[in-house]
Amino acid sequence: MKLRDWLAATALALAIGTTSTARADDLENMLYLELDSGRVVIQLRPDVAPNHVERIKELAREGFYDGVIFHRVIPGFMAQTGDPTGTGRGGSTKPNLEAEFSHVPFERGTIGMARTNDPNSANSQWFICFEPASHLNGQYTVWGRVIEGMELVDAIAPGQPPRNPDRIVSLRVAADVQ
Repeated sequence: MKLRDWLAATALALAIGTTSTARADDLENMLYLELDSGRVVIQLRPDVAPNHVERIKELAREGFYDGVIFHRVIPGFMAQTGDPTGTGRGGSTKPNLEAEFSHVPFERGTIGMARTNDPNSANSQWFICFEPASHLNGQYTVWGRVIEGMELVDAIAPGQPPRNPDRIVSLRVAADVQ
C-alpha cells in the first residue's frame, strides 16, 4: 500500500470514528422517548431549528410530555403527539414559535412540528413520519429524527384518536438521564 493510500484510509477511518463519537457524546442534543414498548432515541437538529429544539428540550425538562397520548396516528404517514388535552387542539402556555423551515426532507423517522394553517403557530405538538412525506418539505419545521427504536414508533396504535392510544411514558434530554 502506498503511503498516500494509507494516509487517505487512515483519515477516512478517523473521520468516521469522530462522527460516531460526536453523535454519541452530544447528549444535550438527544432525547429519550420512553414508550410502554421501550426506548426511542431522537437526535435533535439545532443546526436547522434552534428555537424549536430549545422549546422541545424546555418542555421535556418540565415533564410536559409525560403521559401525553399519540392522538393522531395515520398508517403510512405519521404519528402525532404533544397535546396535553389529547384532542389535537391543545398546546403549552408558552408563546407560539416562528417557522424555521429548512431544506431537510421529511423521510422515515423525521420529526416535525405540527401547526395550524398559520406557519408561525407551532407550540408543543409534533409528529414522526412513518414514510417519506415530500409534500411537507419546506412547509413544516424539522427539528429531529429517530436514530433508534423506529420499530417501536411503527407499532403505535393507529387512529384519530386511537381507541387505545399509546402514551409517552416520558420524554427526557439524554444529558439529564443518569
